[in-house]
Amino acid sequence: MSREMAQATLKRLARLSPEERCKVMAGMPEPALRAIAEEFWWGARGGQIEPEGDWRVWAIVAGRGFGKTRVGAEWVSARAREIGPEGRIALVAASLDEVEKVMVEGESGLLACARSGERIEWQRSRGILVFDSGTQAFAWSAEKPGMLRGPQHHFAWCDELAKWAPAAGRGRGRGEEVWDNLMLGLRLGERPRTIVTTTPRPVPLLHRILALPRTVETGGRTADNPFSAEDFREAAMAMYGGTRLGRQELDGEMIDEAEGALWTREILDAARIEAAPELARVVIGVDPPGGAAGTCGIVACGIGKDGRAYVLGDHSVSGLRPEGWARRVAVAAEAWEASRIVAEKNQGGDMVESVLRAVESALPVKLVCATRGKAARAEPVALRFETGKARIAGRFPQLEDELAGLTCAGFEGPGDSPDRADAMVWAMSELFEKTRGEPRVRRL
Repeated sequence: MSREMAQATLKRLARLSPEERCKVMAGMPEPALRAIAEEFWWGARGGQIEPEGDWRVWAIVAGRGFGKTRVGAEWVSARAREIGPEGRIALVAASLDEVEKVMVEGESGLLACARSGERIEWQRSRGILVFDSGTQAFAWSAEKPGMLRGPQHHFAWCDELAKWAPAAGRGRGRGEEVWDNLMLGLRLGERPRTIVTTTPRPVPLLHRILALPRTVETGGRTADNPFSAEDFREAAMAMYGGTRLGRQELDGEMIDEAEGALWTREILDAARIEAAPELARVVIGVDPPGGAAGTCGIVACGIGKDGRAYVLGDHSVSGLRPEGWARRVAVAAEAWEASRIVAEKNQGGDMVESVLRAVESALPVKLVCATRGKAARAEPVALRFETGKARIAGRFPQLEDELAGLTCAGFEGPGDSPDRADAMVWAMSELFEKTRGEPRVRRL
């Protein structure tokens, strides 16, 4: 069965119910079933499905084991079958060794993805892969940008682009040069296109590519691949789930960190523990929203009998009216038996206290006024984390992203304002300022 016939059959099967599909396939000859099984796109899922539209770069930014390499190999193989003996495809990786071991000879590489009867010849000494159609794919290394100055291609596959040599300082790195030379030579055929398969890293080149007007990004997590070993998925999540490394390598998230951040990702990970010890006092920090659509930062922090402070919970909410976020504050205070609620009054003055007491009259509210900038207030607290006097009891991705965006010069993190980070700073400041025991909030 030809590829065209297989695709037409797949379209017909897709319109049938599972029961009808099984009956139809049960009567198919072995070659037809083999052709359908070898059609990768039949089983592609989510971020593996080729996007529609007039894109020029398809960037698959996903966690390890998601199936990025398989998609890249299948996409290149499909293009080679289409363009025939005149086709020229670029295969680019951080090194020639990675082109060979991952993109060509890997278990999900181009040789492994060949259809039954297809002849593919890997000429290792020349760095050329010759497909059955006559199309040639050329191996290029991101270590040698000059080699791509001149060659022309119809298509390109860039693997693990975030590993390519980054820029030093403000200059262009080898990775940037390789990309620019590749793009300037991607001019054969009517619709030259590039597929990028990479685990996310916050490098300038990847940010630049994702910002291009004709780039389409898809992605996914390690856990999305049902064919990976369950034991690996469970072990990886147990070891790295929720950490900076896990969010990047397993969940496929782009974890940025502002230059000069008060809380670096290393500091945050080093401060992390699974659970807080016995606590002497708990405070809820509140940063009220500036408008109805804003985020109300609500963070619980406690000080242990060991003298260390701990981030206990992020209960922040968005898009609620004052009564709504005030109720969330009351619920958090009761849950943690908090002895104090520290709320910034700059955004609403005495109204903040009135709203909180309207929900629960007995709430021990303390209003504070921000007389210094966010960074100035945060610096002493950041120092406590760096010296081991403050810890994070658990994983709070949104809060941690805001902390990693706070610098001495201001805020460069996600969103317009570090509401969660502000709430945490207010709570921590209160804990270190005053450590004597006070009554806790209890509902009778």
